[in-house]
Amino acid sequence: MSTNRQNGGSPIIRFFKSLYLSNRFFLTLALIVLGLILCFIFQAFFLFMLVFIGVLGILFIVDTVAVYRQKDGVKASRDCPDRLSNGDQNPISISIRNDYPFKIGIKIVEEVPFQFQKRDLIFKTSLGVDRSDVFHYNLRPTERGVYLFGAINIFVTGVFGLVSRRYVFDQQKYVAVYPSFLEMHKYELLAASNRLTDYGVKKIRRIGHATEFDHIKHYVLGDDPRTINYKATARISQLMVNTYQEEKSQPVYCLIDKGRTMKMPFNEMTLLDYAINSTLMVCSTALNKGDKAGVITFSKNIDDILPADKRRRQRNSILEMLYAQQTDFKESDYERLFVTVRRKLTQRSLVILYTNFETVNGMRRQLKYLSHLAKDHLVLVAFFLNSEFNDILETSPTNMEETFRRGMAEKLSNDKLLIVKELNRHGIHTILSKPENLTIDSINKYLEFKSRGLI
Repeated sequence: MSTNRQNGGSPIIRFFKSLYLSNRFFLTLALIVLGLILCFIFQAFFLFMLVFIGVLGILFIVDTVAVYRQKDGVKASRDCPDRLSNGDQNPISISIRNDYPFKIGIKIVEEVPFQFQKRDLIFKTSLGVDRSDVFHYNLRPTERGVYLFGAINIFVTGVFGLVSRRYVFDQQKYVAVYPSFLEMHKYELLAASNRLTDYGVKKIRRIGHATEFDHIKHYVLGDDPRTINYKATARISQLMVNTYQEEKSQPVYCLIDKGRTMKMPFNEMTLLDYAINSTLMVCSTALNKGDKAGVITFSKNIDDILPADKRRRQRNSILEMLYAQQTDFKESDYERLFVTVRRKLTQRSLVILYTNFETVNGMRRQLKYLSHLAKDHLVLVAFFLNSEFNDILETSPTNMEETFRRGMAEKLSNDKLLIVKELNRHGIHTILSKPENLTIDSINKYLEFKSRGLI
């Protein structure tokens, strides 16, 4: 528990800075004013009002002495992790303890980082003698970076509720907001308990055989007859079959476009943040499958390259790299990307490109580079479907402006479908996904490629 932070200045100044008059005090004061007005009509009422004012003064002094009789009447602390997960609900808690010898009323005003724009995070309760309580709340950050938590302000009211004393607990703390690692941990737990379907990951049946030989075993009912090893069978006069395992150590690279088109907001987060969260999940899945994961970020220039690896600390390296990524609002250079990938990726790899094509012409300007990449690698282009178009298309226009908006929405929606068809025609796989579904769609596509033996 943290103790009260003492403000600078003399004791008198500190006293008046921490003294607050409650709403009950001002309500009582309003009743006194009203009573004094009535005294002009009923003069006998004046004596009663003098007694009432005297009693109020005594109660005010008693209440003030009660809440100031102890230097530290309450203790409080904030339980906040050192890292927050971007786009997720992060639990925060405040613990408080009453050290006064009587029951107190408490109002907690929490100073959360300005990025959340929460100025009304207030908790009210009462706390008995030597009692503690914990208050919980959640914060959902929508951008990566460093956030600053401020002080905890606690207003304590005494028995009569006329005076409040303000305690300021210095709980300033800098907290880093990272890509969605909470979702990554949740996925790993579901994978361990075979409940990935709850998350949205499909069960995909393996097609054919993997090419990586594992071992020879005795034939049992249900084994594929095509896997019979005739030489081993002839040697021991018992049916023996070959068993295969998934090919591992395959390179999986996520290419993140940080150009101006990825700054578009959706549900308070940018498309770049959705792409970063999906990259973290896909790389984590690939590492769990025994493959090697790497990341390349680019815009006008190639910014960061993390070579594909499956070492134990690779997941943390990816997380630290993605934490610092920001868009530069420039036009992305796909020619430079193609040259870099061709030079750096010497082994056939799964290349997942996170970008956003809004028009067919915009895609065609980059198509020659993507089609050249598809000759050497398995290329998957993931871009975004604007779900707001569906809302416009489902409503009937009532005026010329709404008719124009509907026409533009139909054209842009059709352009997205044409982009998918043209990319597929050039041997490039695609994901056209809503931002909130991008992570699951990407994982399902990766698992599909594994089941088909494409990587």
